[in-house]
Amino acid sequence: MVGSRSLRVVFFGTPQFAVPTLDRLLASSHTVVGVVTQPDRPRGRGQKTSDAPVKARALDAGIPVLQPATLKDSGIVSAVAALNADIGVVAASGKILTDTILQVPPLGMVNVHASLLPRHRGAAPVHRAIIAGDRETGITIMRVVKALDAGPMLATVTRPIGVNETSEEVERDLAELGAAVLVATLDRLADGPIPEVAQDDARATYAARLTKDDGLVDWSRPAGDIHNLIRGLHPWPHAYTFLGERRLILLRSTPSAAITHPVAGVVVAAHGDELRVAAGDGLVQITELQAEGKRPMTAREFLAGHAVPVGARLSSRP
Repeated sequence: MVGSRSLRVVFFGTPQFAVPTLDRLLASSHTVVGVVTQPDRPRGRGQKTSDAPVKARALDAGIPVLQPATLKDSGIVSAVAALNADIGVVAASGKILTDTILQVPPLGMVNVHASLLPRHRGAAPVHRAIIAGDRETGITIMRVVKALDAGPMLATVTRPIGVNETSEEVERDLAELGAAVLVATLDRLADGPIPEVAQDDARATYAARLTKDDGLVDWSRPAGDIHNLIRGLHPWPHAYTFLGERRLILLRSTPSAAITHPVAGVVVAAHGDELRVAAGDGLVQITELQAEGKRPMTAREFLAGHAVPVGARLSSRP
């Protein structure tokens, strides 16, 4: 049932993941009175300064935008308070919310988190779930508290993870699921308090922020683990390895446990569509890859232009 009153919402978010939630709020019975997003920064290959997705969408909708360098400044607290919001909604804001900010909206703040809490608290829940080989993920709407992603849960929705799905595909879908369940949660909150379920801290895991170093492939790992790393780090920062002096970015793969070669990282097949590499347990078929500075290629395209002899070894350093 739709809530009996419209809530005034201040929205905290920055990347594309947050845009579907903002769109759903704009189309709902609730009113977005302001958006708090990160400051402009250089983006893309040209490193030109441009608006982040949430800011661009907010400006298109005529919503006031605040871009503080820090949320600890008393000025931003006053600016948020001046919006007279009933509740705050957070979706990948990229900023730690201070106790002072959390206390501004009378109904507090709720977060759209892309995991089934308490698993994968932190900055990279989708990527870490796929890297870990999880078969299921989802969205948790939780109350924001000072401790990282540790607040009580107001709603959850689950989603299976396909064995070949990438983080890009899963995150895109979760963004839409999260938008829907967030608005449904606000509709319920508009009529009064709703049940909140405490998280089991003993079951919590941490999804650390990604770095480029996360992408270096350890070929001594099982084939399934390497496959999960490749798809979990797509579209950024990507898994990678070295063939001689060349850095190869690995984009798509298929694991096989049928055969184990005694030397991990050795190329055991390199012809036609076949580019198979020995892992610590099984083989990894590389189906799409990219030489640094070049365009992405299928294995067939890459092998047509690059000599990769059987017996060559992929390694963790040039």
